[in-house]
Amino acid sequence: MESLIKSQHAQQLGGHSTRAGQTQTTEMVPATTEGLTMSSDESMMLKLIQQTHSPDAREVQVRGLLSLVEDILDRATLDSDDSNASMLPLPTEDKLMQSSMMSVLDSVSYAIDRVACEIAYKSLTGSDAHEITMSVFEHLSSFHWHGKLVLTLAAFALNYGEFWLLVQFHSKNQLAKSLAMLKLVPVQNRVTLESVSHGLNDLIREMKSVTACVVELSELPDRYITLEDPHLSRIISTIPIAVYWTIRSIVACISQINMITAMGHEMMNTQMDSWETSMLANKLKNIHDHLAETLKLCYRHIETQRSSESLKMLHSLFDTTHIDNMKILTALIHPKNHSTPLQDGSTKRKVHLDVLRRKTVLLLISDLDISEDELSIFEQIYTESRRNLLGIDGKSHMPYEVVWVPVVDPIEDYERYPSLQNKFEALREAMPWYTVDSPKLIERHAVEFMRERWHFMNKPILVVLDPQGNEASLNALHMIWIWGTEAFPFTRAREEELWRNETLTLNLIVDGIDSVIFNWINPENYIFLYGGDDLDWIRRFTMAAKATAKDSNVKLEMAYVGKRNHSHREQIRRISEAVRAENLSHSWAEPALMWFFWARLESMLYSKIQLGKSDDQDEVMQGIKKILSYDKLGGWALLSKGAEIVMITHGVIERTVTVYDRTWKTHVPTKGYTKAMYDHHHDEILRETGNPCSHFDFHITSRSGRIPEKMNCFECHRPMEKYMSFACCHDDKLLDQDENYNF
Repeated sequence: MESLIKSQHAQQLGGHSTRAGQTQTTEMVPATTEGLTMSSDESMMLKLIQQTHSPDAREVQVRGLLSLVEDILDRATLDSDDSNASMLPLPTEDKLMQSSMMSVLDSVSYAIDRVACEIAYKSLTGSDAHEITMSVFEHLSSFHWHGKLVLTLAAFALNYGEFWLLVQFHSKNQLAKSLAMLKLVPVQNRVTLESVSHGLNDLIREMKSVTACVVELSELPDRYITLEDPHLSRIISTIPIAVYWTIRSIVACISQINMITAMGHEMMNTQMDSWETSMLANKLKNIHDHLAETLKLCYRHIETQRSSESLKMLHSLFDTTHIDNMKILTALIHPKNHSTPLQDGSTKRKVHLDVLRRKTVLLLISDLDISEDELSIFEQIYTESRRNLLGIDGKSHMPYEVVWVPVVDPIEDYERYPSLQNKFEALREAMPWYTVDSPKLIERHAVEFMRERWHFMNKPILVVLDPQGNEASLNALHMIWIWGTEAFPFTRAREEELWRNETLTLNLIVDGIDSVIFNWINPENYIFLYGGDDLDWIRRFTMAAKATAKDSNVKLEMAYVGKRNHSHREQIRRISEAVRAENLSHSWAEPALMWFFWARLESMLYSKIQLGKSDDQDEVMQGIKKILSYDKLGGWALLSKGAEIVMITHGVIERTVTVYDRTWKTHVPTKGYTKAMYDHHHDEILRETGNPCSHFDFHITSRSGRIPEKMNCFECHRPMEKYMSFACCHDDKLLDQDENYNF
């Protein structure tokens, strides 16, 4: 940063030789930044200050010196026994630090003594404060801005610290008492001493604060803070003025101390005039507030630049071949000084990333609002797979490991809100797999990478990395929901292989969800799956359907599967309870199973789309599209005989079963139950009502990266129009972005 200030100083001052005998001059423009505006007088003063500034190549390490000076000023109070000064921690007695400090002091002690003497002498001879301040700038012309400030503050600490040391020890040490008398320190006049202490405390505090900010600004890396940014350039130009007013405040403090000792006991009954110190304290407070905001701006700028660099490096790392996955995992889960960045879910012990070396790793990436349903089902699948892979040694020999990667964005919220920390701990405690030890280990650039490359948008995704760290799948959750761990190693090739063995049957629709429904599947059983959120429609439909089966002497099983829209969760729960209480049909008591049913259907749709199988000839795709589209309209039903699906239809099926006695009942003996129902439904009912064209919602946040560019309606086969809508989903506590395809 200092080199930038120096560069700007050269541009503003002019005077650089362009040719022999010629100089280039630049008119000074007042620097204006948010929170700090220089007057015309200060602009002229800035020009005078910059004319004294001629730093050489020396770089003084002032950080340690500043710490020493701050310690002196913190302890320099009226009485070390009854003040906070005695409670201050002692500086670290590290020999290496002491050696480094002595090296710095050897190089600057002369300058410190010279400045102390200069201010003391000129203040006693009645010199103007501005004149003394400019004299200090002349004496320290070869130092950088932060060096001038720390050295002048050190000169003040030398003077001020000695004054209070004599005050504190005069009653305990004869040497201190004699020196206090010789230097005319009014040790017996407590009123005067209290006036000095209270009058200067606020100003000294602001002097330290401004100095700390200037030093911190000087330590910022030039690589990221450049004059090409006009806003940063204007900010940097105000640093010399901050240095000027701080040094001028130091001059005022030393002048007041010297005035007391010079006049000695004549000051006994005189109260110090606090107007000047109060004015300077307010001035420095404004400057400090501005510099503090400047630091925040600079750190944000640096963080953005570093994050951009790290993001590029992360992309490059994933495009490079590796012998194992350690570099990849270390870059994503940045351990820094954290030697054990993971927690083992089974033992709750902290472990090193090395436990994942050369293993297939499933990164479960989510924010802290991951749904209980999703987590519950995922845990069941994970636990069952571990149980099935137990060896004779009693240990699980899973070919992969799961790691939860919790994302809190912005990460500052995690520190700010204890509720987020509690939520993280509660979620992690329930997980039997590996978890990242803290969301703070997932840095900003890693989150940005997940959003850019893996299309993470807060909802859970499951990224699969092979033993070398290559991306086997950008989101294998849909494969997990459809086939469980049978989908290992979760590659595209494996997904295609699994689909080649699937057809549109009831087994596919309900596999792995409910053993009750699965046990119904035999050639002699007729099965209705149905959904919707209209309890009256459900009552009419189930009662009429059961009546047709009884009259036709067939065995009919029915199951209510709820509704896809999770924002209706509470309403669906009440309907499900009513279905069970009134014995209308089978219905799941666990909300997670209902969520899983719809998640599997959505996953089948997304899987087909991702594999490019969204055409009209794909039987599975057409069946899934029908269920999801009819669910948007209200009531719907799927009828199967055993595993074979007979029809999938919308709410008018209720009318079909209601008119059984008057219409298709007579055809059951000759056509059979399903054929008679199907023919009447399609030939009579749908001829009157028509089939509604399809309508789909794709939640961008939950299944990003798998939204088709185009889709045909499964009824009329014409291209569907594409719309985007925004819907607030209170269950998920976020704004869902839905992209809707409809005709």
